[in-house]
Amino acid sequence: MQYFIDVILPVSLQKLFTYSITEAESAFLKEGMRVAVPFGKTKIYTGLVFKIHNQAPTAYEAKEIHQILDEVPIVNNIQLQLWQWISSYYMCTLGDVFRAALPSAFILESETIITKNTKKEIHEAVLKDDEFLIYEALHHQSSLKIHDISNILDKKNVLPVIKRLIEKEAIIVEEEVYEKYKPKLVRYVKLHANYTSNNQLQNLLEDLGRAHKQKEVVLSLFSLSAKTKKPVKVTDLTEASGASSAIIKALIDKGILQEYYIQTDRLQYEGDEDNEASKQLNTHQETALHNINTSFQTHKVTLLHGVTSSGKTEIYVKLIESVLKEGKQVLYLLPEIALTTQLVNRLQNYFGDQVAIFHSKYSNHERVEVWNNVLNASAKAKIVLGARSSIFLPFTNLGLILVDEEHEQSFKQFDPAPRYHARDTAIVLAALHKANTLLGSATPSLESYFNAKHNKYGFVELMHRYNNVLMPDIELVDIKDKHKRKRMKGHFSDRLIEEITEVLNEKKQVILFQNRRGYSPIVECNTCGHSPQCPNCDVSLTYHQYRSQLRCHYCGYAVIMPKTCMACGSPDIDSKGFGTEQIETEVKQLFPEANVARMDLDTTRGKFGYEKIITALEQQEIDILVGTQMLTKGLDFRNVNLVGIMNADNMLNFPDFRAHERSYQLMVQVAGRAGRTEKRGKVLIQTYNPYHNILQQVSTNSYVDMFNEQMNERYNFKYPPIFKQIKITLKHKDYNRVETASIWFAKSLRQLFNTNVLGPEAPPVARIRNQFHKNILVKIPKQQSLSKTKEAIIKINNSFSSIKDFRSVKVILNVDNF
Repeated sequence: MQYFIDVILPVSLQKLFTYSITEAESAFLKEGMRVAVPFGKTKIYTGLVFKIHNQAPTAYEAKEIHQILDEVPIVNNIQLQLWQWISSYYMCTLGDVFRAALPSAFILESETIITKNTKKEIHEAVLKDDEFLIYEALHHQSSLKIHDISNILDKKNVLPVIKRLIEKEAIIVEEEVYEKYKPKLVRYVKLHANYTSNNQLQNLLEDLGRAHKQKEVVLSLFSLSAKTKKPVKVTDLTEASGASSAIIKALIDKGILQEYYIQTDRLQYEGDEDNEASKQLNTHQETALHNINTSFQTHKVTLLHGVTSSGKTEIYVKLIESVLKEGKQVLYLLPEIALTTQLVNRLQNYFGDQVAIFHSKYSNHERVEVWNNVLNASAKAKIVLGARSSIFLPFTNLGLILVDEEHEQSFKQFDPAPRYHARDTAIVLAALHKANTLLGSATPSLESYFNAKHNKYGFVELMHRYNNVLMPDIELVDIKDKHKRKRMKGHFSDRLIEEITEVLNEKKQVILFQNRRGYSPIVECNTCGHSPQCPNCDVSLTYHQYRSQLRCHYCGYAVIMPKTCMACGSPDIDSKGFGTEQIETEVKQLFPEANVARMDLDTTRGKFGYEKIITALEQQEIDILVGTQMLTKGLDFRNVNLVGIMNADNMLNFPDFRAHERSYQLMVQVAGRAGRTEKRGKVLIQTYNPYHNILQQVSTNSYVDMFNEQMNERYNFKYPPIFKQIKITLKHKDYNRVETASIWFAKSLRQLFNTNVLGPEAPPVARIRNQFHKNILVKIPKQQSLSKTKEAIIKINNSFSSIKDFRSVKVILNVDNF
């Protein structure tokens, strides 16, 4: 009998590939193990075993696998079920999900290794200069990799040279699979077994005689091991004895000391052994907690609508405690890495080393360690705190998923595939584990609130701030009027300057919000009106003063800020609009005594970028913090009494059906950073249109009014949550080709869905990275089958791909593109 496995490969292919295995391998292999398999002519990929069976493929002859990489499965069955759901719901391949789900250190890569052919004597005269360089290098080195050859020849494309050497039989080429993850080994030392008794030790110290430093090392080792009763690290020993590593090496070479290595985790909890008890809840929180537990009995998903600073985190802590008592795992999802820094400290105070963190700023090795801890249900990973990618971790016994700030768009993955929404995927993951899901937010997304109102989700409200602090006092400042009366200094109204001065005098802190980074978004010549554009995208370049650069925020293109106009040579260049950098500069001029900091993508690039700024603000080293929407993500600052929103209009006038909902959420969230302890906070919103409905709703904190008004519009214009939607984006570097292709695609869709197809339309930024974009929107009414609609779209896409002229046009299918 023949044995076969279906393997998921980390490539975008619709079908799984089948490989043949021996009977012994079929007995050993399990679903979820990794195998190295040949694919294509020369490549070797890491595949994941999806199914073991006896049916040979009909279209091709199954190749044999290269090797088995795991002894136990690293992906469990529930994960594979989740992957299948993501693949079918978000219209992507299992390979896409596999590539996104596993830390890249798990996906082994093949390296092309080049060695000298020893069986054949090659006369050097037949070799060209570049071939001779490689052949000569192989005399001194047993093997070379492709990038080594690139360095030797100092050119990128070295394949033609390698090909000529293969034809002359001078070299042999083979593929080697190498493991990317390397465990962290820590070096320890101990006294050799020959010197354990007192007499032997006495003799040793006498023998060392005048070697005072070596004697000092031995005595230090003795006192350290007696003090800590633990193995002694080499680093600790060098520190304690003041000796260099050369002296310790000499003792090891003499056989006096023995070195050995212990594998340790890169991420260690460094807090105390004793954890704090969780805080006593107030009556409002107690009621909310009771209502959540009651709701979980009838609804597996519950929405907690709690105003900013109402103490939602403490309710989460109580829920986590009860789940841990049942011996289950908890997943705590956050939209942004910025939040984890604050929350990690809070949770570690309560739960110690049971908290594991997982997000994109961690290295590959650190992610693998968290993965293994979760897979083995280790005590170090009872609670996983992470950004959206943590839904892919191999949970075995999940009891609760908390989705904090569930309205955040950061939960949606936009590029590359799978374009999943972590909140919705978390609900499916919880259902597979028969666990509960709690969605928490002060400004829930319209979808979640709609589902709660229609009894699809449970619903709990918490409408009182902790300590009964009043909601912040929100004041709208009409900057059109202020400009008329000459009461503006730069971008600051007299009211805002007055309030900042008062707060600084009280030794409190200020947050200024401007949702645009850089110094100014447009640089313009006052003589001819020319504005520098990105050569790769249809956008103007943003001026970044701190690097004196013009940069594109879409493709990263950068150029030095010119002194004169590129078109007419005039030195009269002016900047229009303003970003966080410009606000920071103006604040420093207006308040020279204050410590000012900025928090945006430019200042938080490093691994600990967020941590430094947040810690400085908590320790009151910063008086005024200027930032983008990173500031809105549920951060808890005790001493902030004033929040200034520099310009509310650029958010409201964005060309998107969610612009008003997003603006409301952003403004209420950033306002919620003010006055979180005793004194009522103040929020100033600068706007040219203070009578705008959304601004009135923000100033009165009336979420329900906003919800009702927005839902009317969604009903009228057939947008989510009333209709589902799928956005189809076509990209190509040739404008005419993408134009023709998008018209063909939209026409095919209209034959099936009639008026529920919008487009093709060019997006606001129609060219990015030299690719022209066209969007088509398919709206799907509630009564229409979602799965059949997707099948129809996939059929049209397959027909599209079979047309020769359209084959090079890239099609992106984005389900629920919010």
